Amino acid sequence: MTALVARPVRGARAGDQRQQLLATQHLRLMVLMLLFAAGVMVVIGRLTLLGVVAGSERGASVAAAVPRGDIVDRNGAPLARTIDAWTIGVHPKKLIGDPSEIARKLAELMPEKGDQSWFYAQITKPVSFTYLQRRASPALVEAVNAIGEPGIVFERETQRLYPQSTLAAHALGFISGGHGMSGIERALDDRLTNPATVGQPVALSLDTRVQAALESELGRAMTTFSARGGGGIVLDVHTGEVLAMVSLPTFNPNRVGMSGTDQLRNLTTQSVFELGSTFKPITMATAIDTGVVTSMETRFDATHPLQVGRYTIHDERGDPKRWLNMAETLIYSSNVATARVADEIGQQRMETMFRKLGFDTRPDIEVREKGRPLWPRYWARTTTMTTAFGHGIAVTPLHLANAYAALVNGGTWRPATLLKLQPGHAPVGRRVISEATSARMRQMLRLVVMRGTGRKGDAPGYRVGGKTGTAEAAVAGGYDRSRNVATFVAAFPMDAPRYVVLAMLDSPQGTKETFGWKTAAWNAAPVVGRTIARVGSLLGVVPDDHRDVDVSDILPTLWQGEDDAPKSGGQ
Repeated sequence: MTALVARPVRGARAGDQRQQLLATQHLRLMVLMLLFAAGVMVVIGRLTLLGVVAGSERGASVAAAVPRGDIVDRNGAPLARTIDAWTIGVHPKKLIGDPSEIARKLAELMPEKGDQSWFYAQITKPVSFTYLQRRASPALVEAVNAIGEPGIVFERETQRLYPQSTLAAHALGFISGGHGMSGIERALDDRLTNPATVGQPVALSLDTRVQAALESELGRAMTTFSARGGGGIVLDVHTGEVLAMVSLPTFNPNRVGMSGTDQLRNLTTQSVFELGSTFKPITMATAIDTGVVTSMETRFDATHPLQVGRYTIHDERGDPKRWLNMAETLIYSSNVATARVADEIGQQRMETMFRKLGFDTRPDIEVREKGRPLWPRYWARTTTMTTAFGHGIAVTPLHLANAYAALVNGGTWRPATLLKLQPGHAPVGRRVISEATSARMRQMLRLVVMRGTGRKGDAPGYRVGGKTGTAEAAVAGGYDRSRNVATFVAAFPMDAPRYVVLAMLDSPQGTKETFGWKTAAWNAAPVVGRTIARVGSLLGVVPDDHRDVDVSDILPTLWQGEDDAPKSGGQ
């Protein structure tokens, strides 16, 4: 009997192999899917992390990019704004076009920046990046982009814009690196960059209309008299608000890099000068207020030069050589009579008055560019006499404007401010002279303009009163007799004073029209007169030819002879 042996079926074996293969493929696919899922999770986690980091960086960037607050004048006119602008730059090492051809096209589009050679030098610099134009217009960006050079790049950024250009440049200042470098921009840097207040414009005390008028008249005089520089101030006598602050030569805060060091200096707050005869009213006020002089008929000998030790004090040639009372001393601007008054006042009382007026400290105002006065090291008898007419002591024009405000406003000194004050919020200040003395000073200052050296500073209907001052320019080791500083400081309307106006010229030259005279009566005084005529009505002062200060009690004390007016060029 033959045994039966079982043999595997070929079809079954093949099926098992397919199942094993399919199982292996399923396993591999699952492993692959797990790996892919793990990779996706890693990527998602990474993206989430990057998103958080980027978000925080973007938040920091937004915080850092908070626009700087605007600055406006007292009437809301814009003085400084932060705007969106385009910047055009170039990566010299990434240029693919012909540098000469690119430079030619750039010069055609931006001729104010430079010629073809200038642009060629910029785009071939051995640096990774350089700017070609800041604060570019969208039209210019589009035109430059049409050149088709990938190495030229564009970026949006905020820019500080001074829409009035050079107007009030020294008061405003400028910024660099996002921070104020001078003027109000520097003084109020924290406030202007504070996110909590950035949406609230800072209102200054300046009035652009007044500022423009004073800049125009002072600039005209600088050109006419070939002066090195000039300064001017318009100040509210009751609040200390500065309505105009001019320093020439000026600069454009939009393009500070093109300005020289002299242009950036603020002559009104930073430079100190011997301001000559403009100090004489301060001496007269001191004499009256301290009781040294009790009558307007009291006279002082001005018949000949005054010899004090080895020093000689004299008046200008042609000035009256007679005994002068207080008003005549100012009308004729007599050094000799003023020195005799100061000698009776004495060192202690003169020094006390100067300190009350702040002449021993830097000017009191927000900007940080402030000069320290040159105060006498030793007060000899001659020091008391010469400082009485503005020699031997140097202060800023702002010091002087503040002092005159106190002389005419009833006797109260207040600090100056470049910030607009709300009605009723003026500083209390400090009393320096009595109201009666102030009233007498208003009379005498008006007479200086009516009959004395300040006549060219008058403005019809505005009742101007003031005093001229011409002093030799102080230099290291002495004085430069070929140069002088000419100043006229006035107030109006003198029957109810509201504003002080000061104009100063550094080193003016005489002209044919001034008969060679280069004193303040011929150059600085007319600047003030024309400025008042232009801005008086804008400031609410109505010109009136039928009103004036009552000087009837002083007129009988004045000399009534033929020699009733200064014959010299005036101090």
